[in-house]
Amino acid sequence: MSKLKNLAGQTAIYGISTILVRLINYVLAPIQTRVITDQAAFGIISVIFAYIAFLNVIFMYGMETSYFRFASKAEDKNQVFKTANTMLFFSTILLVSLLIIFARPIAQFIHYPDHANIVKVFALIIGFDTLVNIPFAKLRLEGKPIKYLLIKLCNVCTNVGLNLFFLAPAYLHKPALFGVIGFYFNENYIVYYVFIAQLIASFLTFAIFLPSIFKTGLEWNKQIAKTLWKYGSPLIIVGLAGIVNEVIDRVMLKRFLSGTPNEVDVKIGIYSACYKVAILMNLCVQAFRMGAEPFFFKQAKEKDAKKTNADVMLVFSIFMLAMFLVISLFLNYFIAIIGKNYRSGLYIVPYLCIAYYLLGIFYNLSTWYKLTDKTHLASYVSITGAAATIISTYILIPHFDILAGALGTIVGYGTMCILSYLMGQKFYPVQYNLSKMLFYLLFALGLYTISHLWIQHQVNNEWIRVTIHLLFIILFISVAYSWDFKSKIKLDKNNAHES
Repeated sequence: MSKLKNLAGQTAIYGISTILVRLINYVLAPIQTRVITDQAAFGIISVIFAYIAFLNVIFMYGMETSYFRFASKAEDKNQVFKTANTMLFFSTILLVSLLIIFARPIAQFIHYPDHANIVKVFALIIGFDTLVNIPFAKLRLEGKPIKYLLIKLCNVCTNVGLNLFFLAPAYLHKPALFGVIGFYFNENYIVYYVFIAQLIASFLTFAIFLPSIFKTGLEWNKQIAKTLWKYGSPLIIVGLAGIVNEVIDRVMLKRFLSGTPNEVDVKIGIYSACYKVAILMNLCVQAFRMGAEPFFFKQAKEKDAKKTNADVMLVFSIFMLAMFLVISLFLNYFIAIIGKNYRSGLYIVPYLCIAYYLLGIFYNLSTWYKLTDKTHLASYVSITGAAATIISTYILIPHFDILAGALGTIVGYGTMCILSYLMGQKFYPVQYNLSKMLFYLLFALGLYTISHLWIQHQVNNEWIRVTIHLLFIILFISVAYSWDFKSKIKLDKNNAHES
């Protein structure tokens, strides 16, 4: 349990950073969904950001995880840092140049032929974001969470501030609000404003790191580069497959939903806005990942490492299911995140929460291929999961409309969890407490089902509904505490006294 506390501490540090940054970033959801009342325009923004997520993986080609793996055990960590940075510097220049040169055919391929300029803008966004990933990873490895947080805050606050600047004139119905400095709001460029804001924020972050990059310098070590590439390149497939599960739903909805192009963009806009509510679960997943990845690498050689992994999995599972209940049972209070034009799709949120729960389980299970240097095998897991997502989403779209995106994501993440567990037991066997995890999952789903089928329809008094839902959450947490946490805390205290 002491190691769980250590992980909790690391997760809290980076988790607070992640959550704080994401919460500030969430200001964009209520701003954009209230100003961009045209759901189709919001749909365009969402689809293009989905493509950006794909390209981010290609631009990074697994270098962040490779850096963690080898810098954590290398005697000369700076040499690993310089080599990784050099590799990314030249590859990024090449890829950004290609995107800009072929912007028009790319825009046609993604079904937005009139937005070639946006392709050029997002090429620059991806480029600047790529060049700061290793410097950010270096801060995490060196244990500098405050500096990490401040730079992240600078990025997100700049983005939010510029969104406010560009969109406030529309919200206040005063196009000339900032005319004194030469800016006049134009409804035709509303999509561009969102991407320009992100570009400036990304460039500013790059500029902050630039002095330290110049100070360290770019240097090529052939052997280190070869090692980094060998370890990281299979992660391109893993990352792409992971992104498929994360954002392919919007791409597929764009291509296969019925209706006119504008009607389809409207549906995607509603779906993407509702995703903002479910992403609260992803805050927990990402906070955990930020603390867990370096933690698992550092404690891998200890004799009880596998038991620690199993304990982490159970505790994480319980926490995520508690979050699922909070969001799903009090969904009516979370709808303030998005504008009224987008709330017709809120029924998909609980499904998306379960998808994020499964994503978190997969992150726990994925330690086997990172610790055994079998990243090439992980590609099979991710490819199979991506295929499951694509096939299931395609089959379900005609029957479930936008809900098919959430259901397909559940199928994809579920498939990845099963395969990763089976392969992990062969190469890095960990005795996870699957029976308890299954119990807590069914317990949480049972409480939600009772609420969905009975309480929300039969109990008319809002205060009574709130009270019952609070009791449900307290019941879930109490059972988890009495069955698992209490015994672990007691054991930890006994071990402390013995030592």
